[in-house]
Amino acid sequence: MSKFPRGSGILMHPTSFPGPYGIGDLGEPAYRFMDFLVSAGQSYWQVLPLSPTGYGDSPYQGLSAFAGNPMLISPDKLLQAGHLHPSDLADAPDFARERVDFGPVIDYKTALLDRAFTNFRAGAPEGQWDAFRCFCDDQAAWLDDVSLFMALKQAHGLRPWHEWEKGAAAREPGALERWRGELVGEIEKQKYLQWIFFEQWLALKEYANGLGVRVIGDIPIFVALDSADVWANPGLFHFDKELRPTVQSGVPPDYFSETGQLWGHPLYRWDVMAEQGYAWWVARFQMAFTQADVVRIDHFRGFYNYWEVPAGEKTAIKGRWLYGPGPDIFRTVTRAIGDVAIIAEDLGDFDEESRAGVDALQQEFGYPGMKVLQFAFAAGPEDPFLPHNYESPAWVVYTGTHDNDTVVGWYRETSTEGERDYARQYMATDASDIAWDLIRLGWASVGNTAMTTTQDLLRLGHESRMNTPSTLGPPNWVWRMLDGALTPDIAARLRTLTAIYGRLPRAED
Repeated sequence: MSKFPRGSGILMHPTSFPGPYGIGDLGEPAYRFMDFLVSAGQSYWQVLPLSPTGYGDSPYQGLSAFAGNPMLISPDKLLQAGHLHPSDLADAPDFARERVDFGPVIDYKTALLDRAFTNFRAGAPEGQWDAFRCFCDDQAAWLDDVSLFMALKQAHGLRPWHEWEKGAAAREPGALERWRGELVGEIEKQKYLQWIFFEQWLALKEYANGLGVRVIGDIPIFVALDSADVWANPGLFHFDKELRPTVQSGVPPDYFSETGQLWGHPLYRWDVMAEQGYAWWVARFQMAFTQADVVRIDHFRGFYNYWEVPAGEKTAIKGRWLYGPGPDIFRTVTRAIGDVAIIAEDLGDFDEESRAGVDALQQEFGYPGMKVLQFAFAAGPEDPFLPHNYESPAWVVYTGTHDNDTVVGWYRETSTEGERDYARQYMATDASDIAWDLIRLGWASVGNTAMTTTQDLLRLGHESRMNTPSTLGPPNWVWRMLDGALTPDIAARLRTLTAIYGRLPRAED
Protein backbone atom coordinates (compact mmCIF):
# COMPACT_ATOMS: atom_id res chain seq x y z
CA MET A 1 0.00 0.00 0.00
CA SER A 2 1.20 3.50 -0.85
CA LYS A 3 2.37 5.66 2.03
CA PHE A 4 0.40 8.47 0.40
CA PRO A 5 -2.80 7.19 -1.23
CA ARG A 6 -4.81 9.91 -2.96
CA GLY A 7 -6.48 11.96 -0.25
CA SER A 8 -6.88 15.39 1.30
CA GLY A 9 -6.99 17.13 4.62
CA ILE A 10 -6.95 20.29 6.72
CA LEU A 11 -4.21 22.15 8.58
CA MET A 12 -5.45 23.27 12.01
CA HIS A 13 -3.14 23.72 15.01
CA PRO A 14 -4.74 22.78 18.36
CA THR A 15 -4.22 26.29 19.77
CA SER A 16 -6.80 27.46 17.20
CA PHE A 17 -9.66 25.33 18.46
CA PRO A 18 -12.53 27.17 20.18
CA GLY A 19 -13.20 26.84 23.90
CA PRO A 20 -13.59 28.83 27.12
CA TYR A 21 -10.00 28.79 28.40
CA GLY A 22 -8.34 31.32 26.09
CA ILE A 23 -6.49 28.80 23.94
CA GLY A 24 -7.49 25.74 21.96
CA ASP A 25 -6.77 22.44 23.66
CA LEU A 26 -7.22 18.67 23.39
CA GLY A 27 -10.75 18.66 24.75
CA GLU A 28 -14.18 18.27 23.17
CA PRO A 29 -13.78 20.88 20.35
CA ALA A 30 -10.80 18.86 19.07
CA TYR A 31 -12.94 15.73 18.93
CA ARG A 32 -15.70 17.66 17.13
CA PHE A 33 -13.10 18.74 14.56
CA MET A 34 -12.25 15.07 13.94
CA ASP A 35 -15.95 14.43 13.36
CA PHE A 36 -16.03 17.34 10.92
CA LEU A 37 -13.09 15.88 8.99
CA VAL A 38 -14.93 12.60 8.62
CA SER A 39 -18.18 14.25 7.54
CA ALA A 40 -16.17 16.24 4.96
CA GLY A 41 -14.51 13.08 3.60
CA GLN A 42 -11.01 14.07 4.72
CA SER A 43 -8.09 11.73 5.36
CA TYR A 44 -5.61 14.02 7.14
CA TRP A 45 -5.36 16.41 10.05
CA GLN A 46 -2.15 18.44 10.02
CA VAL A 47 -0.74 20.23 13.06
CA LEU A 48 2.27 22.41 13.76
CA PRO A 49 4.96 21.28 16.24
CA LEU A 50 3.42 20.30 19.57
CA SER A 51 6.42 21.43 21.62
CA PRO A 52 6.18 23.71 24.67
CA THR A 53 6.86 27.23 23.46
CA GLY A 54 9.08 29.94 24.88
CA TYR A 55 9.60 33.62 24.10
CA GLY A 56 7.51 34.65 21.11
CA ASP A 57 5.10 31.70 21.48
CA SER A 58 6.28 30.10 18.24
CA PRO A 59 5.87 26.32 17.97
CA TYR A 60 9.00 26.45 15.80
CA GLN A 61 11.07 27.70 18.75
CA GLY A 62 10.14 24.95 21.18
CA LEU A 63 11.68 24.34 24.59
CA SER A 64 11.99 20.64 23.76
CA ALA A 65 11.83 18.53 20.61
CA PHE A 66 10.39 15.63 22.64
CA ALA A 67 7.96 17.20 25.11
CA GLY A 68 4.38 18.29 24.57
CA ASN A 69 2.98 21.75 25.26
CA PRO A 70 1.14 21.81 28.63
CA MET A 71 -0.92 24.77 27.39
CA LEU A 72 -2.73 22.28 25.13
CA ILE A 73 -3.93 20.21 28.10
CA SER A 74 -7.72 20.28 28.37
CA PRO A 75 -9.05 21.47 31.75
CA ASP A 76 -12.34 19.69 31.02
CA LYS A 77 -10.48 16.39 30.55
CA LEU A 78 -8.67 17.02 33.85
CA LEU A 79 -12.07 17.52 35.46
CA GLN A 80 -13.24 14.18 34.05
CA ALA A 81 -10.08 12.50 35.37
CA GLY A 82 -10.71 13.88 38.85
CA HIS A 83 -7.62 16.12 38.87
CA LEU A 84 -9.72 19.29 38.94
CA HIS A 85 -12.96 20.09 40.73
CA PRO A 86 -15.79 22.21 39.28
CA SER A 87 -14.82 24.99 41.67
CA ASP A 88 -11.34 25.08 40.12
CA LEU A 89 -12.89 26.13 36.80
CA ALA A 90 -15.41 28.57 38.19
CA ASP A 91 -13.06 31.57 38.06
CA ALA A 92 -12.08 31.31 34.38
CA PRO A 93 -11.56 34.82 32.93
CA ASP A 94 -13.63 36.01 30.00
CA PHE A 95 -10.96 35.42 27.37
CA ALA A 96 -11.18 36.64 23.78
CA ARG A 97 -12.79 34.01 21.56
CA GLU A 98 -11.08 34.87 18.26
CA ARG A 99 -7.44 35.09 19.42
CA VAL A 100 -4.99 33.76 21.99
CA ASP A 101 -3.70 36.38 24.42
CA PHE A 102 -0.72 34.30 25.43
CA GLY A 103 0.38 36.23 28.51
CA PRO A 104 -2.91 36.07 30.47
CA VAL A 105 -3.68 32.59 29.13
CA ILE A 106 -0.33 31.17 30.24
CA ASP A 107 -0.73 32.72 33.71
CA TYR A 108 -4.23 31.29 34.09
CA LYS A 109 -3.50 27.81 32.77
CA THR A 110 -0.23 27.52 34.72
CA ALA A 111 -2.12 28.20 37.95
CA LEU A 112 -4.82 25.73 36.89
CA LEU A 113 -2.30 23.01 36.10
CA ASP A 114 -0.61 23.64 39.45
CA ARG A 115 -3.97 22.97 41.11
CA ALA A 116 -4.44 19.81 39.07
CA PHE A 117 -1.04 18.50 40.15
CA THR A 118 -1.73 19.33 43.79
CA ASN A 119 -5.06 17.53 43.61
CA PHE A 120 -3.47 14.55 41.86
CA ARG A 121 -0.72 14.23 44.44
CA ALA A 122 -3.22 14.52 47.29
CA GLY A 123 -5.80 12.02 46.17
CA ALA A 124 -5.16 10.15 42.94
CA PRO A 125 -6.17 6.49 42.97
CA GLU A 126 -3.35 3.97 42.93
CA GLY A 127 -4.07 2.99 39.31
CA GLN A 128 -3.34 6.53 38.13
CA TRP A 129 -0.15 6.62 40.19
CA ASP A 130 0.93 3.37 38.57
CA ALA A 131 0.26 4.80 35.09
CA PHE A 132 2.22 7.94 35.97
CA ARG A 133 5.20 5.98 37.31
CA CYS A 134 5.17 3.73 34.25
CA PHE A 135 5.22 6.76 31.95
CA CYS A 136 8.14 8.26 33.87
CA ASP A 137 10.11 5.03 33.61
CA ASP A 138 9.33 4.44 29.93
CA GLN A 139 10.16 8.01 28.85
CA ALA A 140 13.10 8.65 31.18
CA ALA A 141 15.59 9.01 28.32
CA TRP A 142 14.16 12.43 27.47
CA LEU A 143 11.79 13.13 30.35
CA ASP A 144 14.43 13.37 33.07
CA ASP A 145 16.35 16.09 31.21
CA VAL A 146 13.23 17.97 30.14
CA SER A 147 11.65 18.00 33.61
CA LEU A 148 14.89 19.18 35.22
CA PHE A 149 15.35 21.80 32.51
CA MET A 150 11.83 23.18 33.01
CA ALA A 151 12.24 23.17 36.79
CA LEU A 152 15.55 25.02 36.53
CA LYS A 153 13.98 27.49 34.14
CA GLN A 154 11.28 28.23 36.72
CA ALA A 155 13.90 28.60 39.46
CA HIS A 156 15.82 31.12 37.33
CA GLY A 157 12.85 33.35 36.54
CA LEU A 158 12.25 31.77 33.08
CA ARG A 159 15.61 33.08 31.82
CA PRO A 160 17.33 31.08 29.04
CA TRP A 161 19.65 28.35 30.28
CA HIS A 162 22.82 30.17 29.28
CA GLU A 163 21.88 32.89 31.82
CA TRP A 164 21.45 30.47 34.72
CA GLU A 165 23.85 29.96 37.58
CA LYS A 166 27.03 28.61 36.04
CA GLY A 167 26.93 25.10 37.53
CA ALA A 168 23.38 24.49 36.28
CA ALA A 169 24.08 25.96 32.84
CA ALA A 170 27.21 23.84 32.40
CA ARG A 171 25.52 20.72 33.82
CA GLU A 172 28.16 20.23 36.49
CA PRO A 173 27.24 16.95 38.23
CA GLY A 174 27.45 18.37 41.73
CA ALA A 175 25.31 21.37 40.85
CA LEU A 176 22.68 19.22 39.14
CA GLU A 177 22.49 16.88 42.11
CA ARG A 178 21.96 19.86 44.44
CA TRP A 179 19.28 21.34 42.20
CA ARG A 180 17.50 17.99 41.91
CA GLY A 181 17.20 17.93 45.67
CA GLU A 182 15.96 21.51 45.91
CA LEU A 183 13.47 21.18 43.04
CA VAL A 184 12.13 17.68 43.62
CA GLY A 185 8.49 18.85 43.75
CA GLU A 186 8.74 21.02 40.63
CA ILE A 187 10.49 18.22 38.72
CA GLU A 188 7.69 15.82 39.61
CA LYS A 189 5.12 18.40 38.48
CA GLN A 190 6.84 18.79 35.11
CA LYS A 191 6.76 15.01 34.66
CA TYR A 192 3.08 15.02 35.59
CA LEU A 193 2.34 17.66 32.94
CA GLN A 194 4.03 15.58 30.26
CA TRP A 195 2.16 12.48 31.36
CA ILE A 196 -1.17 14.30 31.14
CA PHE A 197 -0.30 15.85 27.78
CA PHE A 198 0.55 12.49 26.24
CA GLU A 199 -2.49 10.81 27.81
CA GLN A 200 -4.74 13.42 26.22
CA TRP A 201 -2.89 13.67 22.91
CA LEU A 202 -2.66 9.92 22.30
CA ALA A 203 -6.34 9.50 23.19
CA LEU A 204 -7.24 12.14 20.60
CA LYS A 205 -4.93 10.56 18.02
CA GLU A 206 -6.50 7.15 18.69
CA TYR A 207 -9.94 8.68 18.15
CA ALA A 208 -8.81 10.25 14.86
CA ASN A 209 -7.19 7.02 13.66
CA GLY A 210 -10.34 5.09 14.57
CA LEU A 211 -12.26 7.37 12.23
CA GLY A 212 -9.73 6.80 9.44
CA VAL A 213 -7.98 10.16 9.89
CA ARG A 214 -4.17 10.23 9.79
CA VAL A 215 -2.37 12.89 11.80
CA ILE A 216 0.40 14.85 10.06
CA GLY A 217 2.91 16.14 12.58
CA ASP A 218 5.66 18.67 12.04
CA ILE A 219 9.26 18.78 13.18
CA PRO A 220 11.59 21.69 12.44
CA ILE A 221 15.04 20.57 11.35
CA PHE A 222 16.65 22.86 13.95
CA VAL A 223 15.98 23.28 17.67
CA ALA A 224 15.94 26.47 19.73
CA LEU A 225 19.05 27.63 21.58
CA ASP A 226 16.97 27.87 24.75
CA SER A 227 15.83 24.27 24.76
CA ALA A 228 16.34 21.17 26.83
CA ASP A 229 17.79 19.51 23.72
CA VAL A 230 20.69 21.97 23.46
CA TRP A 231 21.23 22.29 27.22
CA ALA A 232 21.39 18.50 27.66
CA ASN A 233 23.52 17.84 24.55
CA PRO A 234 25.90 20.79 24.01
CA GLY A 235 28.46 18.55 22.32
CA LEU A 236 26.06 18.08 19.39
CA PHE A 237 26.20 21.80 18.52
CA HIS A 238 28.78 24.37 17.43
CA PHE A 239 29.66 26.09 20.73
CA ASP A 240 32.79 27.73 22.08
CA LYS A 241 34.29 26.82 25.46
CA GLU A 242 31.88 29.22 27.19
CA LEU A 243 28.89 27.38 25.66
CA ARG A 244 28.14 30.24 23.29
CA PRO A 245 27.09 29.45 19.70
CA THR A 246 29.71 30.20 17.09
CA VAL A 247 27.28 29.99 14.15
CA GLN A 248 23.51 30.19 13.69
CA SER A 249 20.78 29.10 11.30
CA GLY A 250 18.92 30.98 8.62
CA VAL A 251 18.29 31.22 4.92
CA PRO A 252 19.58 33.84 2.48
CA PRO A 253 17.33 36.49 0.91
CA ASP A 254 14.29 34.98 -0.86
CA TYR A 255 10.66 35.76 -1.70
CA PHE A 256 9.84 36.06 2.00
CA SER A 257 12.55 38.57 2.98
CA GLU A 258 15.14 40.82 1.29
CA THR A 259 17.56 40.28 4.17
CA GLY A 260 16.92 36.56 4.43
CA GLN A 261 15.53 34.89 7.49
CA LEU A 262 17.81 34.84 10.53
CA TRP A 263 16.37 32.02 12.61
CA GLY A 264 19.16 32.00 15.17
CA HIS A 265 19.17 28.30 16.03
CA PRO A 266 22.50 26.74 16.96
CA LEU A 267 23.80 24.47 14.20
CA TYR A 268 24.49 20.76 14.53
CA ARG A 269 27.87 19.13 14.57
CA TRP A 270 26.92 16.57 11.98
CA ASP A 271 30.29 14.85 12.33
CA VAL A 272 29.63 14.13 16.00
CA MET A 273 26.09 13.00 15.28
CA ALA A 274 27.35 10.61 12.61
CA GLU A 275 29.90 9.15 15.04
CA GLN A 276 27.03 8.47 17.46
CA GLY A 277 24.95 6.74 14.79
CA TYR A 278 22.55 9.70 14.71
CA ALA A 279 21.14 8.40 17.99
CA TRP A 280 19.56 11.74 18.92
CA TRP A 281 17.81 11.95 15.56
CA VAL A 282 16.59 8.35 15.73
CA ALA A 283 15.07 9.09 19.13
CA ARG A 284 13.54 12.30 17.78
CA PHE A 285 11.89 10.53 14.85
CA GLN A 286 10.68 7.76 17.15
CA MET A 287 8.93 10.39 19.27
CA ALA A 288 7.58 12.19 16.20
CA PHE A 289 5.97 8.97 14.97
CA THR A 290 4.54 8.31 18.40
CA GLN A 291 2.74 11.65 18.14
CA ALA A 292 1.77 11.42 14.45
CA ASP A 293 1.21 9.05 11.53
CA VAL A 294 2.97 11.23 8.95
CA VAL A 295 5.70 13.77 9.70
CA ARG A 296 6.44 16.93 7.77
CA ILE A 297 10.05 18.08 8.10
CA ASP A 298 10.34 21.85 8.08
CA HIS A 299 13.36 23.04 6.03
CA PHE A 300 14.13 19.59 4.68
CA ARG A 301 16.80 20.98 2.36
CA GLY A 302 19.01 21.51 5.43
CA PHE A 303 19.78 17.79 5.37
CA TYR A 304 21.36 18.34 1.95
CA ASN A 305 22.81 21.82 2.45
CA TYR A 306 22.19 24.58 4.95
CA TRP A 307 22.98 28.26 5.37
CA GLU A 308 25.51 28.98 8.11
CA VAL A 309 25.56 32.53 9.50
CA PRO A 310 28.30 33.68 11.91
CA ALA A 311 27.14 34.35 15.45
CA GLY A 312 26.50 38.03 16.05
CA GLU A 313 25.13 38.84 12.60
CA LYS A 314 21.82 40.71 12.70
CA THR A 315 20.59 39.52 9.29
CA ALA A 316 21.05 36.35 7.27
CA ILE A 317 22.71 38.09 4.32
CA LYS A 318 26.26 37.10 5.29
CA GLY A 319 26.56 33.36 5.36
CA ARG A 320 27.69 30.29 3.44
CA TRP A 321 26.20 27.04 2.21
CA LEU A 322 27.51 23.85 3.80
CA TYR A 323 26.59 20.25 3.11
CA GLY A 324 24.43 18.36 5.60
CA PRO A 325 24.46 14.61 6.29
CA GLY A 326 22.54 13.72 3.11
CA PRO A 327 21.13 10.21 2.70
CA ASP A 328 23.26 8.73 5.51
CA ILE A 329 20.94 10.01 8.23
CA PHE A 330 17.76 8.72 6.58
CA ARG A 331 19.28 5.32 5.86
CA THR A 332 20.06 5.13 9.57
CA VAL A 333 16.55 6.25 10.57
CA THR A 334 14.93 3.79 8.13
CA ARG A 335 16.95 0.90 9.56
CA ALA A 336 15.92 1.91 13.07
CA ILE A 337 12.19 2.66 12.70
CA GLY A 338 11.16 1.44 9.24
CA ASP A 339 10.01 3.05 6.01
CA VAL A 340 7.97 5.85 7.55
CA ALA A 341 5.80 8.49 5.86
CA ILE A 342 7.67 11.80 5.68
CA ILE A 343 6.75 15.02 3.84
CA ALA A 344 9.70 17.14 2.81
CA GLU A 345 9.17 20.90 3.06
CA ASP A 346 11.36 21.73 0.06
CA LEU A 347 10.39 25.37 -0.58
CA GLY A 348 12.74 28.28 -1.11
CA ASP A 349 15.23 29.54 -3.66
CA PHE A 350 17.52 26.83 -5.05
CA ASP A 351 20.46 26.90 -7.38
CA GLU A 352 20.54 24.06 -9.91
CA GLU A 353 22.95 21.88 -7.91
CA SER A 354 21.05 22.22 -4.64
CA ARG A 355 17.70 21.52 -6.29
CA ALA A 356 19.08 18.36 -7.88
CA GLY A 357 20.59 17.25 -4.57
CA VAL A 358 17.38 17.73 -2.60
CA ASP A 359 15.33 16.06 -5.34
CA ALA A 360 17.63 13.03 -5.30
CA LEU A 361 17.33 12.78 -1.52
CA GLN A 362 13.54 12.87 -1.69
CA GLN A 363 13.38 10.35 -4.52
CA GLU A 364 15.65 7.84 -2.79
CA PHE A 365 13.35 7.65 0.23
CA GLY A 366 9.99 8.44 -1.39
CA TYR A 367 9.44 11.70 0.51
CA PRO A 368 6.98 13.93 -1.38
CA GLY A 369 7.67 17.66 -1.58
CA MET A 370 5.29 20.60 -1.33
CA LYS A 371 3.51 22.76 -3.90
CA VAL A 372 1.93 25.96 -2.56
CA LEU A 373 -0.69 27.36 -4.92
CA GLN A 374 -0.28 30.93 -3.72
CA PHE A 375 3.17 30.82 -5.32
CA ALA A 376 1.86 29.62 -8.69
CA PHE A 377 0.81 32.78 -10.52
CA ALA A 378 3.92 34.96 -10.63
CA ALA A 379 6.01 33.45 -13.42
CA GLY A 380 3.59 32.51 -16.19
CA PRO A 381 2.79 29.10 -17.70
CA GLU A 382 6.18 27.60 -16.80
CA ASP A 383 5.82 28.24 -13.07
CA PRO A 384 6.60 24.94 -11.29
CA PHE A 385 3.82 25.53 -8.74
CA LEU A 386 1.11 25.46 -11.44
CA PRO A 387 -0.66 22.09 -11.42
CA HIS A 388 -0.20 21.43 -15.14
CA ASN A 389 3.56 21.34 -14.53
CA TYR A 390 3.48 18.57 -11.90
CA GLU A 391 5.33 15.71 -13.55
CA SER A 392 4.20 13.08 -11.03
CA PRO A 393 1.67 12.62 -8.20
CA ALA A 394 4.46 12.68 -5.59
CA TRP A 395 3.46 16.08 -4.20
CA VAL A 396 1.52 17.52 -1.31
CA VAL A 397 -0.44 20.47 -2.72
CA TYR A 398 -1.38 23.30 -0.35
CA THR A 399 -3.57 26.33 -0.86
CA GLY A 400 -1.25 27.93 1.69
CA THR A 401 0.66 27.07 4.84
CA HIS A 402 1.06 28.57 8.30
CA ASP A 403 3.72 30.88 6.81
CA ASN A 404 1.46 32.24 4.06
CA ASP A 405 -1.33 34.73 4.18
CA THR A 406 -4.81 33.27 3.93
CA VAL A 407 -5.93 32.88 0.32
CA VAL A 408 -8.35 35.80 0.68
CA GLY A 409 -5.62 37.87 2.33
CA TRP A 410 -3.18 36.92 -0.41
CA TYR A 411 -5.60 37.87 -3.16
CA ARG A 412 -6.68 41.16 -1.60
CA GLU A 413 -3.43 42.39 -0.06
CA THR A 414 -0.31 40.31 -0.67
CA SER A 415 -0.44 39.46 -4.38
CA THR A 416 0.32 41.69 -7.34
CA GLU A 417 -2.25 42.68 -9.95
CA GLY A 418 -0.39 40.49 -12.44
CA GLU A 419 -0.74 37.48 -10.15
CA ARG A 420 -4.43 38.18 -9.59
CA ASP A 421 -5.09 38.55 -13.29
CA TYR A 422 -3.29 35.35 -14.19
CA ALA A 423 -5.04 33.47 -11.36
CA ARG A 424 -8.44 34.57 -12.67
CA GLN A 425 -7.53 33.49 -16.19
CA TYR A 426 -5.99 30.19 -15.10
CA MET A 427 -8.98 29.13 -13.03
CA ALA A 428 -11.62 30.80 -15.27
CA THR A 429 -13.07 32.60 -12.27
CA ASP A 430 -14.17 36.07 -11.27
CA ALA A 431 -12.42 35.45 -7.92
CA SER A 432 -15.57 36.18 -5.92
CA ASP A 433 -14.87 32.94 -4.03
CA ILE A 434 -11.12 32.83 -4.45
CA ALA A 435 -10.39 30.65 -1.41
CA TRP A 436 -12.57 27.84 -2.70
CA ASP A 437 -11.23 28.39 -6.22
CA LEU A 438 -7.78 27.45 -4.91
CA ILE A 439 -9.17 24.57 -2.88
CA ARG A 440 -10.78 23.17 -6.03
CA LEU A 441 -7.53 23.69 -7.96
CA GLY A 442 -5.55 21.76 -5.35
CA TRP A 443 -8.12 18.99 -5.08
CA ALA A 444 -8.21 18.64 -8.89
CA SER A 445 -4.42 18.38 -9.16
CA VAL A 446 -2.52 15.17 -9.80
CA GLY A 447 -0.80 15.51 -6.40
CA ASN A 448 -1.55 12.53 -4.18
CA THR A 449 -2.25 14.74 -1.18
CA ALA A 450 -4.13 18.05 -1.18
CA MET A 451 -4.28 20.26 1.90
CA THR A 452 -5.98 23.48 2.86
CA THR A 453 -6.27 25.50 6.05
CA THR A 454 -9.32 26.07 8.19
CA GLN A 455 -8.98 29.80 7.49
CA ASP A 456 -9.31 29.13 3.77
CA LEU A 457 -12.34 26.88 4.26
CA LEU A 458 -13.92 29.80 6.14
CA ARG A 459 -12.83 32.38 3.51
CA LEU A 460 -11.09 34.46 6.18
CA GLY A 461 -8.90 37.43 5.36
CA HIS A 462 -5.47 38.77 6.23
CA GLU A 463 -6.43 39.32 9.88
CA SER A 464 -6.54 35.53 10.32
CA ARG A 465 -3.03 34.84 9.03
CA MET A 466 -1.22 32.41 11.34
CA ASN A 467 2.36 33.65 10.95
CA THR A 468 4.51 36.12 9.04
CA PRO A 469 8.09 34.82 8.69
CA SER A 470 10.89 36.94 10.18
CA THR A 471 8.50 38.65 12.60
CA LEU A 472 8.07 37.99 16.31
CA GLY A 473 5.08 37.97 18.62
CA PRO A 474 1.43 38.91 18.02
CA PRO A 475 -0.39 38.69 15.67
CA ASN A 476 1.61 35.53 14.94
CA TRP A 477 0.17 32.25 16.27
CA VAL A 478 -2.89 33.90 17.90
CA TRP A 479 -5.72 33.00 15.49
CA ARG A 480 -8.63 30.97 16.85
CA MET A 481 -11.72 29.63 15.15
CA LEU A 482 -15.10 30.70 16.51
CA ASP A 483 -17.29 27.92 17.85
CA GLY A 484 -19.66 26.56 15.24
CA ALA A 485 -17.82 28.13 12.30
CA LEU A 486 -17.34 24.80 10.50
CA THR A 487 -20.94 24.13 9.52
CA PRO A 488 -22.53 21.05 7.97
CA ASP A 489 -22.87 23.02 4.73
CA ILE A 490 -19.10 23.52 4.58
CA ALA A 491 -18.55 19.83 5.29
CA ALA A 492 -20.96 18.86 2.52
CA ARG A 493 -19.35 21.20 0.01
CA LEU A 494 -15.86 19.94 0.78
CA ARG A 495 -17.01 16.33 0.67
CA THR A 496 -18.52 16.90 -2.79
CA LEU A 497 -15.21 18.28 -4.11
CA THR A 498 -13.34 15.45 -2.45
CA ALA A 499 -15.57 12.87 -4.14
CA ILE A 500 -15.41 14.56 -7.56
CA TYR A 501 -11.62 14.49 -7.57
CA GLY A 502 -11.21 10.97 -6.22
CA ARG A 503 -9.88 11.85 -2.78
CA LEU A 504 -12.41 10.14 -0.52
CA PRO A 505 -10.94 7.47 1.76
CA ARG A 506 -10.86 4.21 -0.17
CA ALA A 507 -13.56 2.56 1.96
CA GLU A 508 -15.97 5.34 0.93
CA ASP A 509 -15.37 5.14 -2.81
